[in-house]
Amino acid sequence: MKESLTDIMEQNGVMVIDGSMGSALEQLGANLNNRLWTARVLAENPDLVRQVHMGYFRAGADCGITCSYQATIPGLMENGFTEAEAEQLIRRSVEIFLRAREEWWENEGKAAGRAYPLCLAGIGPYGAYRADGSEYTGDYQISDEELDHFHRRRTELLAEAGADLLLFETQPSLHEALIAAKIAEELERDYWISFSCVDGKHTGKGDRIADCARVLSKDHPHLKMIGVNCTKPEYIESLIGELKQNTDLPIAVYPNSGETYDPVTKTWTAANGNLDFGAYALRYMKAGASAVGGCCTTVEQHIRQVVRVRETYRSLGKPAVIRVK
Repeated sequence: MKESLTDIMEQNGVMVIDGSMGSALEQLGANLNNRLWTARVLAENPDLVRQVHMGYFRAGADCGITCSYQATIPGLMENGFTEAEAEQLIRRSVEIFLRAREEWWENEGKAAGRAYPLCLAGIGPYGAYRADGSEYTGDYQISDEELDHFHRRRTELLAEAGADLLLFETQPSLHEALIAAKIAEELERDYWISFSCVDGKHTGKGDRIADCARVLSKDHPHLKMIGVNCTKPEYIESLIGELKQNTDLPIAVYPNSGETYDPVTKTWTAANGNLDFGAYALRYMKAGASAVGGCCTTVEQHIRQVVRVRETYRSLGKPAVIRVK
């Protein structure tokens, strides 16, 4: 069984992305207070990762992100794993997803007439490996060669393991995104890029999201989707507008649920006055998003809200599908 981005969007109008891996693992009792974060669970209790994927499939997700955001070769080796073990753990993130998908599909999804979920290989920015908050700013002070070396082998491993798309997510800068895009293009693998943003127009590094869309839309034939994640939900409508004006690619958004992150204490603080997550999701669909889901602190209940409002959105008239090139 194999479906494409276009297949799913034609079937459902809007593709539903899953939610946070970290928050869902914590709900299952995992302790993520370490530098490896979710990658520690991938190594020590992989069945919890499988349970998270199954939960999101059951909640209605049409695609899911592998538990590989924090799984990097240098990060794993600095925490006691050999290079071979680190590479195997990165492959494992895809293998767990694929097994969970097949189990869910055969037992539930096929009979329910659901789309066969896409496997998105989650690839975090260099700053995620540093675990010091620089993933949100892009201030690394390293060379392009070092960035390429950091990203390339992990990207190769995830592609070889069978992921349907490479997802370079939480990208703080156009500069790092272009290095990631170059790797994917050289591997001739389909991918999408998702930026983290500090307001309705700018990435964490300060690049205009409009410029990111305009530059990446040229000479990147394997780029199949562009979007925003790990961003406050109130900024997303503006960002969708900026993207739509500067690209014909489908737009994917999966913001945080609304809390504020403190990189020092590694904790989230609830904010007051936010809309219901489903209400935000409906706004994103109306603004032109082709895929909607959740990032930090979102769990199954948030994805169920997205699925429900998609029905509301479809009742307003089936949206036109942007076909992936």
